[in-house]
Amino acid sequence: MLRYFVPPPLRLVASTAHAAFDKAAEYLNIRIKHIPFDPVTCQVNIRAMEKAINRRTCVIVGSAPQYPHGVIDPIAELSALGMKHNVPVHVDCCLGGFLLPFMDKAGFPLAPFDFRLKGVTSISADTHKYACAPKGSSVIMYRNHSYIHHQYTVQPDWPGGIYASPSMSGSRVGASIATTWAVLLYIGEDGYVKATRDILTAARRIEAGIRLVPNLYVLGKPQVSVVSFASKVFNIYRLSDAMAKRGWNLNALQYPASVHICVTRRHTSPGVVEKFLQDIRDCTEEIMKDPGQPDVGTAAIYGMAQSVPDRSIVGEMAWAYLDTCAALPQL
Repeated sequence: MLRYFVPPPLRLVASTAHAAFDKAAEYLNIRIKHIPFDPVTCQVNIRAMEKAINRRTCVIVGSAPQYPHGVIDPIAELSALGMKHNVPVHVDCCLGGFLLPFMDKAGFPLAPFDFRLKGVTSISADTHKYACAPKGSSVIMYRNHSYIHHQYTVQPDWPGGIYASPSMSGSRVGASIATTWAVLLYIGEDGYVKATRDILTAARRIEAGIRLVPNLYVLGKPQVSVVSFASKVFNIYRLSDAMAKRGWNLNALQYPASVHICVTRRHTSPGVVEKFLQDIRDCTEEIMKDPGQPDVGTAAIYGMAQSVPDRSIVGEMAWAYLDTCAALPQL
C-alpha cells in the first residue's frame, strides 16, 4: 500500500513575534519559521521574509507592535507580500490594539496597519490590556467570513444534539464578555484617545530620557508604549535588579540582552516619569562604579540561560518550573 507524506503548512513569523505563535504551531502541527529582525530598526527583515515564502506557506505574521522592543513591523510591506504571493497576512495587534487605533486623534500620526491595507486578512487585539477589560478577553477580526468559517466547529450528527462552537474554547465565561463590553462603553472613544495621548507622551519622554543616560542605548525606534534599552558596558540585568529594589518592574529580554518598560496609565501620573528617569540615572551611575562586578540574582540567571548553547536544556528547566507550579503539596 502506498502512503503519501503531506508536509505540514508553513507559518512565517518574525523572531520577535509573540511566543504564542510557536505554541499554536506546536498544538496544530504547523511548521513555523522565524525570520530575523534588523538589529538597527528591530523590524522584521522583509527580504528574508519573501525569500522564505513557498507553496506551503499558510500565513505571514507581523506585529503592531512587537512585545520585546515596542516596534511596529513594516505591515504595509508585509501586506504587499501577501497580495503578491496570495498568502494571508495576520497582524498581531494584541499589545497595541487599544492604542494604535486612537493614535491619530491623540496627535501621534501612524501609517496604516489594519484592513485599510488590502493584504491584511486578520487582526488580533487583547481587550484585557489597554482596553482595561478583565483577563480572559480578547478579539480576533477577519477581513471576510470565508476566514472565520474555518474557525467554527459544527457536528450535526452528535447524539447529544447539534453541536456548534465558534472557537477552540468550548464553554466560555459570559461574565467576562459582558464586563468587557461594559468597559468599552464606559471608557468610550474619548477616554481611549485621552489614555493613548497620556501613555504615548510618557513613553516618548522616557525614551528621550534614557537616550541621554551614559552607557545605555535604546533598541530601535519605539513607536507605541514599550521602550527597550540595553548596555554595551555592563550586564543590563543588574540595572533591572537595582530598579526592582526601588519598586520598578522592568521585563528582562534576550538576544540581545536588554530590558523594557511597558508604559501604562500608572506611569502617566504627575512626577512618575521624572522619578523613573532619576532612578535609572542613579542606578546606572552606581553600577558604573564597578561594571565588571560578578552577577547575582536575575542578572546571573539570564546571563547563564543565554550562554547555554543547547537550548533544550533551558527548555527542560522551564518544564521543571511548570511541573513545580502544578505539583500538589505532600500531606
